[in-house]
Amino acid sequence: MVKSKKQKKRSVQKKPAKNKPAKNKPVCLITGASAGIGAALACEFAKAGWDLALTARREEPMVALAKELKEEFGATSHIIRADLSKPGACADILERLSKKTTHIDGLVNNAGFGLTGNFIDNEWSAHKDFLTLMLEAPTEMTHLVLDGMVERRFGRIINVASLAGHVPGSRGHTLYAATKSYLIKFSQSLNLEMQDHNVKVSALCPGFTYSEFHDVNETRNSVDKLPDWMWMTAEEVAQSGFLALSRNRAVHIPGAGNKLIALLARLIPEQWALGLMNRNSEKIRKGSK
Repeated sequence: MVKSKKQKKRSVQKKPAKNKPAKNKPVCLITGASAGIGAALACEFAKAGWDLALTARREEPMVALAKELKEEFGATSHIIRADLSKPGACADILERLSKKTTHIDGLVNNAGFGLTGNFIDNEWSAHKDFLTLMLEAPTEMTHLVLDGMVERRFGRIINVASLAGHVPGSRGHTLYAATKSYLIKFSQSLNLEMQDHNVKVSALCPGFTYSEFHDVNETRNSVDKLPDWMWMTAEEVAQSGFLALSRNRAVHIPGAGNKLIALLARLIPEQWALGLMNRNSEKIRKGSK
């Protein structure tokens, strides 16, 4: 993988073993696995002895990643090309995976993007696809795999949220922070509900991360002007997030700078925080095209 500043049916088992996955090697399903944090988390799971089920819209990068993980860690990767913004995609992915593996022991809900512009600048169809991908898909996928995890008494779930879910909403990207806030609360509740089932759930909340995300949403030119301390590599985020999952932290913000930003957002008066966000939103959006 490239590391740089710029691109830097419910499973059935007759005799489930307590606190262990159904097979010799557990399998983790990772959405949005073609690049960035998703690909970096795939490396962390493979390094820890997991096999992978990788899904994204682009197949070629996943094939290359699977080859790398096989050569370096001996991990087997099942590749499913899919678009989670389409209705029925979650069930379809799991149906296709059922022909390749009998169990899903881990889930990383990572697929996502940022919809640029103000709320009224986009057609409702674009917002609907965004909400399907960012809200409905991770919730449905979690619901579909969770029964098997509870039955086997083993499961690991990471919902990739964002630092944006901890700070006031911004102008533009109107639904992004809202959906990430949802994932944080969803993860907190699920973490508590799964305490007695050996299923660990964590919301991973990175800040600015070197990946393709800012190229896709056309903010690369502006965000590259931000100071270095605000940035982390996808690999750093993944390593920190994987460790937090192992410790069953319901919410994890990687990086000291990001933690400080989240803390300040809670401590300063709301109107001040909104004013700061408004001014910074303007700076980021200027020249973003």
